[in-house]
Amino acid sequence: MGGKKKLGLKQMERMQERQREKKGESKKSGESKEKKSIGIFPPDPTNKKVIDELKKMKILTPYGVASHLDLRLSAAKHFLKELERRGTIEYISGSKNLKIYKIVD
Repeated sequence: MGGKKKLGLKQMERMQERQREKKGESKKSGESKEKKSIGIFPPDPTNKKVIDELKKMKILTPYGVASHLDLRLSAAKHFLKELERRGTIEYISGSKNLKIYKIVD
């Protein structure tokens, strides 16, 4: 019944962190991951390589384009609107939240 209580995870992490600071190690082992850079600006709509990448996709949605080209969702929406304005893609259907496009042959 008696004895020392078992520490929780957060308390154990704090103890390990204090021990590292005493030894001079300021870096945690789990912090070595690098963040992936996401493009803020859409690519050039006249770029042939980008258009060829989009032709591989059956349908174009903002989410699909954003994940395929490593863009933000808002940048992908602007990019698709610009391509539609230029006549490269055409609007098929959608709603307020989702727009579906296809490549014009």
